[in-house]
Amino acid sequence: MDQATELRWYEALQQILAGSHRWRPDEIAPALDVVMARLGVRTRIWVVNYEQTALTPLSQPGPAPDVLPIDGTLPGRVFTRVRSAPTGDGPGYRWWTPMVDGTDRLGVIEFVGGDAAVAREEGFPERCEMVAGLVGHLMNSTKQRGDHLERARRSQPMSTAAELLWASLPPLTASFDRAVISTVLQPCYDVGGDGFDYAVDDGVMWLAVLDAAGRGLEAGLTCTVALAALRAARRAGGGLIDQARAVDTALTGQFRDSRFATAVLAELHLDTGRLRYLNAGHPAPVVLRGGHAVLELKAGRRLPLGLPDAAAEVAEEAFEPDDRLLLYTDGVTEARTAGGERFGLPRTIDLVERNAAAGLPAPEAVRRLALAVIEHQGGPPADDATLMLVEWSAAASLNTLPTATQPDEIEEPA
Repeated sequence: MDQATELRWYEALQQILAGSHRWRPDEIAPALDVVMARLGVRTRIWVVNYEQTALTPLSQPGPAPDVLPIDGTLPGRVFTRVRSAPTGDGPGYRWWTPMVDGTDRLGVIEFVGGDAAVAREEGFPERCEMVAGLVGHLMNSTKQRGDHLERARRSQPMSTAAELLWASLPPLTASFDRAVISTVLQPCYDVGGDGFDYAVDDGVMWLAVLDAAGRGLEAGLTCTVALAALRAARRAGGGLIDQARAVDTALTGQFRDSRFATAVLAELHLDTGRLRYLNAGHPAPVVLRGGHAVLELKAGRRLPLGLPDAAAEVAEEAFEPDDRLLLYTDGVTEARTAGGERFGLPRTIDLVERNAAAGLPAPEAVRRLALAVIEHQGGPPADDATLMLVEWSAAASLNTLPTATQPDEIEEPA
């Protein structure tokens, strides 16, 4: 790459960053296209919907293309595998690049070379990924200024309970040097009682999956209060027992009726693989080793959160490198067909094992599992369904980082 080209791209990054301080959410896509056009490249930003089934183009001048399905399209495979790939040649040459914030998948950016020479320059894919990475970070910091990005991600209105809960949740995916955590929450637009949380500090990953009793706003409020209480206890230095008791106190103190939530609270020590956990009336998490389910974590039992239990004790388990931990709510296993057939734990484990055998990264593994639950039921789950997959591995995060590839390298597994 010659020095002049490098300087032009550096100046483009400066312009994007300088402009972002005052961007409205609806200005991101057209502003990026204007800056990149000076390099002989046009751009279009596609964001993933809440269901993680389609990519929607953000509005900018000119005709708007149709929404792209994730399954069965090259841009969709770029999103699912977090791997950049080209399509076309000559003036229509396109480079599709995953757009992430950290490693949380937000969508893809389409880079269109004005002529083949521009897109064939040495280092072009890497420069596109650098721009996409910057835009991903900036989108996340800009989205609170308006509703444009939220509207683009939604295919239907969101209930008050879902709006409240989504605003309380961390990103669906986060990667670290020794672990990856990825989550899915369904139904996206009417979820109420399910929730999740995680945090990584000082070599410890804190995990929580909750399922508040009831439906709608009542359950959403219960879950949101529970999340706030356990975070407050954790940030004050409290362990698993302290966090559970903080939720007990919050729910009994704030609500006159009996409010409770089942939950799994856990801490994974990333240097040793030591897992400590507390199960408050929740389905037992599953440990996968070598791609196969080997253990259900059935110890560490106590009453659901909101029902004080002084006798609770924390259980422990030793992880081995590359182990995966699956946490879920009963909305997954209890999902039923019209004829009453349950999705069930055996089917859940079978799909997790298949996804592991296919080499799918954790975010894609849980996305496909969630879609399988919806397909089994023939529509959105009747109950909230949450999945959390944690992989303790030094190499796992590499599968969640954007890299350049070729289309035949990201073909779907048979």
